Amino acid sequence: MAKINEPEFNANNINLVGFGTEINGDIKSSGDLRIDGILVGNLNVKGKVVVGETGKIKGELVCKNSDISGVVEGKITVDELLSLKSSARINGDITVGKLAIEPGCKFTGYCNMLGMESKEVTLGQE
Repeated sequence: MAKINEPEFNANNINLVGFGTEINGDIKSSGDLRIDGILVGNLNVKGKVVVGETGKIKGELVCKNSDISGVVEGKITVDELLSLKSSARINGDITVGKLAIEPGCKFTGYCNMLGMESKEVTLGQE
């Protein structure tokens, strides 16, 4: 019986949407993705998403980690760390595990921290 050669899954795959490129439609990836162009659609990535200063997303973003320097218009869900750089422009609600925002970033929306609903914080009591 012959063995069928299947491509091996590589979590280190890096995909690129370059400057000057516009994609209309949803993207789903098991690797990492960098966007320096424009995406009009939803993005679902199991790895890290980097949106460069010239990058723009109009749609929902779901990923494990993300560094954003460009523009995102839509809901953002990041399981671990979302890092918003000083040039970032965010218009939409975010749900994150951890959030880092540099001074100068513009963020309009609501923020929900994952895991916080299970921890009850009581001030002044030990």
